[in-house]
Amino acid sequence: MNTARQAALITGASSGIGAVYADRLARRGYDLFLVARDAGRLTAVAEAATRHGVAVETIRADLTKAADLKRVEERLRTDGAITVLVNNAGIGAAPELADADVDALEQMIQVNVTAPTRLAAAAARAFSAAGRGTIINISSALALAPELFSGAYSGTKAYILNLSISLRQEMAPRGVQVQAVLPGATRTAFWGPAGEGLPAAMVMDAEELVDAALAGLDAGEDITIPSLPERADWDAFSAARGRLGPNLSRQHAAARYGRAA
Repeated sequence: MNTARQAALITGASSGIGAVYADRLARRGYDLFLVARDAGRLTAVAEAATRHGVAVETIRADLTKAADLKRVEERLRTDGAITVLVNNAGIGAAPELADADVDALEQMIQVNVTAPTRLAAAAARAFSAAGRGTIINISSALALAPELFSGAYSGTKAYILNLSISLRQEMAPRGVQVQAVLPGATRTAFWGPAGEGLPAAMVMDAEELVDAALAGLDAGEDITIPSLPERADWDAFSAARGRLGPNLSRQHAAARYGRAA
């Protein structure tokens, strides 16, 4: 990598949203580190990105494996060229918890929660030291609507949303931008048959989603919901949540519960 230039590290880069981020950031002149399990598809994405005149390195890694995850963390910590992390890798799980394969759920939590947390921590440390950088965490609109799908899956995405809100507050004074992106249903292999059963009006192309997310990043948004028509709706939701704050922890239970015995 040419350390005189800036680079982006993208997880889940072999297809879908991650592959589009690779294309769009390459167009913006970023060298790329592309991380995914599928070496063949990763190579194809890398070859396409190099047409924009940037350097690309592929890192084959399974983020459920501790050794692979630590290799990616180490690259984030030590490569000064990296100024952007796109925490995109993720997997889903069956919606019914009672019938779920708990081993599959554990794997999902590893990819959707543990891996992005460790990578965000490595990036936050390195970017803070440099006084610059951008962390983009891909959450999901389901973080705000757990009734619609697997509570375990939406719970992992709510975690990413909470992490991003807190991390932005922590990183802003250090010159590091943090953005959470909350896609709805997206036309990618991730949704598979589930996406095919949804009305076309509910499913966004990955290209349009990433372009909107990057426009939100350029505008300085902390939370970007590409399909949300009015930013004021999110602001109102966030303000309502904030108004709960003074009453979330008090010495006595609310009067409506009666006096505790």
